[in-house]
Amino acid sequence: MSTVDYSVYLVTDEADRYSNSGALLANVKAAVEGGVSMVQYRAPHASGRELHETALALRKLLRPLGVPLIVNDRVDLALAVDADGVHVGQGDLPVAVVRRLLGPGKIVGLSITHESQLEAVSREEVDYLGVGPVYPTGSKSDAAPAMGIDALARIVRRSSLPVVAIGGISLERAPAIFAAGAAGVAVVSAISYATDPSAAARALRACVPGRS
Repeated sequence: MSTVDYSVYLVTDEADRYSNSGALLANVKAAVEGGVSMVQYRAPHASGRELHETALALRKLLRPLGVPLIVNDRVDLALAVDADGVHVGQGDLPVAVVRRLLGPGKIVGLSITHESQLEAVSREEVDYLGVGPVYPTGSKSDAAPAMGIDALARIVRRSSLPVVAIGGISLERAPAIFAAGAAGVAVVSAISYATDPSAAARALRACVPGRS
């Protein structure tokens, strides 16, 4: 989907920072006002009811603003709330199955943690790659080892799909990510733990080549 803006991609944080879904929604709204272009809802330890209620509220918030909502892993949840797409990892449902279930009009993202995984990627099934962790990260307890900026750049050169870099990305590191050719930066704490999420998103947006 060539019209999708992957540049500032917020992945929600499920830590105790949020006392309720209202606080999460307020954080996301502020981040979008600052320039976040895509939001992924990730809450692997939430109950099914909580997932559904929060994802539905996020969709209602984001759709009028033209910001795609991506659901982490859960194809059933994405279908239930009519989300804009799903992001899956190497150990989740195969992307061919995800594409068949979602249909051609939705966004499918795939995590890549090593260059060798590019061999199995199909443009007919995947819209973008989430590549990383580029740097060490504490936002995901089971994250793969950090690959570094040089490995990211090699994957960008080899891939015909947009690459969204993730893992330990801060405002200070964002310029190097874009210089390596990434289409976007996926962040958790850089926005979710900022005192002012809107200002944090605006600063990241300013790092995007040709954007402000």
